[in-house]
Amino acid sequence: MAVEKSEIVGSPVGRRLVLGLVAAGAVGIVGGGAIQKGLASVLGPLGNHDPTGLIGLIPVGDNFRFYSVTQGAPRKDENSYALTVGGSVDTPRPFTLQDLRSMPQTSLVRDFQCVTGWRVPEVAWSGVRLADILDAVGPTASATSLRFTSFDGTYTESLTLEQARRDDVLIALTMLDGPVTHDHGGPVRLFVASMYGYKSLKWLSGIELTDNVVPGYWEKRGYDIDGFVGESNGRRDEPTS
Repeated sequence: MAVEKSEIVGSPVGRRLVLGLVAAGAVGIVGGGAIQKGLASVLGPLGNHDPTGLIGLIPVGDNFRFYSVTQGAPRKDENSYALTVGGSVDTPRPFTLQDLRSMPQTSLVRDFQCVTGWRVPEVAWSGVRLADILDAVGPTASATSLRFTSFDGTYTESLTLEQARRDDVLIALTMLDGPVTHDHGGPVRLFVASMYGYKSLKWLSGIELTDNVVPGYWEKRGYDIDGFVGESNGRRDEPTS
C-alpha cells in the first residue's frame, strides 16, 4: 500500500539545514557527550524526512541514528495498528497491539549494530518472540521463510524459518525502557539481535510465510540476505536484480 503524503508528518529537510547540523555534530565531538545527546534527541524527526541522506553522517556517539527508505511513515496507534500474519500458515490472522501485549513477553539487552559501523551498546528490548507468533498461526509444511513488510509502503525484509525461531528475534514493543517510538519504527518493529540493523525492519505491518526467501529492500540493493554481525560485511560487490 502506498503511503499517502498527507499521512506523513513533517516536510523534507533542506540541504542547508542538514549541513548546519553536520557542522553542529562536529562541535559535539569537541564538546562531549552532553552535546551529542542533545543532537540525537532532535535527529529522529529530521532523519526520517532527509532525502539527502546527510543526517546519517552526523556524529552523535553511542546514540541511534535515524533513517527511512522513504520520507517516513504514517503514524499508527492503539486503534489503527494491526500486524497481519498470513501466507503459508494454517490460521492466518491479525494481531492488534492489545493482542501482542497480552502474549508472553521476552526481555533482553543487546547492542544494536549498523552495517555502516555505528553501534548503540546494551539496548534494552522487550516484546513477543517471533517464534510464539509462528506457533499461534501454524506454518504449513511448505513454509521455509518469512517476508516482512512495513507500513511505510516500501521497506521489506526476510528471514528463514530457522532464523525466525531464534530466541533473540523479537516483535519488539519496547526499547530504551519505553514503548518503541514512531521514529524508532514503532509502535511495533522487528528486532533481530544477531544481525545488522537493516534486518530489524521498522514500522512492522505484515509477515508472510513463503516457500522461498524473498530478498528484502536492502538485499535487492546488494546487501547480504544473511546479515549476521561478524559473519557478513553487509554488502556484496554486485547488487541482486
